[in-house]
Amino acid sequence: MPLPLTVDAVVFDCDGLLVDTEPCWTRAETKIFAEHGHGFGPEQKKFVIGKTLAAAGTAMADYFGRPGDGPLLAQHLHELVAAELAAGADALPGARELVLGLHGRLPIAVASNSPRPFVDAALTSAGLDNLLTHVISADDVAHPKPAPDMYRAACALLGADPARSVAFEDSATGVASARAAGMYVIGVPSLPGVTLDVDAVFTTLADLRLTAWAATEGTPTTLNR
Repeated sequence: MPLPLTVDAVVFDCDGLLVDTEPCWTRAETKIFAEHGHGFGPEQKKFVIGKTLAAAGTAMADYFGRPGDGPLLAQHLHELVAAELAAGADALPGARELVLGLHGRLPIAVASNSPRPFVDAALTSAGLDNLLTHVISADDVAHPKPAPDMYRAACALLGADPARSVAFEDSATGVASARAAGMYVIGVPSLPGVTLDVDAVFTTLADLRLTAWAATEGTPTTLNR
């Protein structure tokens, strides 16, 4: 499926897409699951990845059979992830190069379901903070992903039509949000074996087809599934 002939803007997810923060989240989640007598693997990761802290807390509470404990679990997750992020995180392969290729040519934003301090810390640690036009976090909208509000807000701030803009996502939660906003969605799954409902999928942002697209925005480009 070809990209629009002219792309108004590009909006990236952050965790697991631009910045290698998922190991931080996974270590924190693994600890919480262990504290409640449960193992933590790919199946458990699937129902917390991409969610807000509150939604992840609720999902864990339901899994543990402790309805009502969602806020306590979310707060505990917040504390553990904050400690993990304090050590820093690197940009994922191809992330900085792709953003640099678009920087100055298209407005670029990040739309993340993480709290603002987490997003700012991750982007700064990865050296991406000065390359973005806007950053939207879960703190900035009433209804975060999978609702479309975050992507709609990002496009509005960038002066972009969602139908002429591109979203990059690594999780089903984020894909649902971008889809609902009416954007062209490129998936780069952070979990192996996961199929995302996207317009195009790549295993890494370092794919040379993405590099070429970033250098030739404004011409018809087909990104193969």
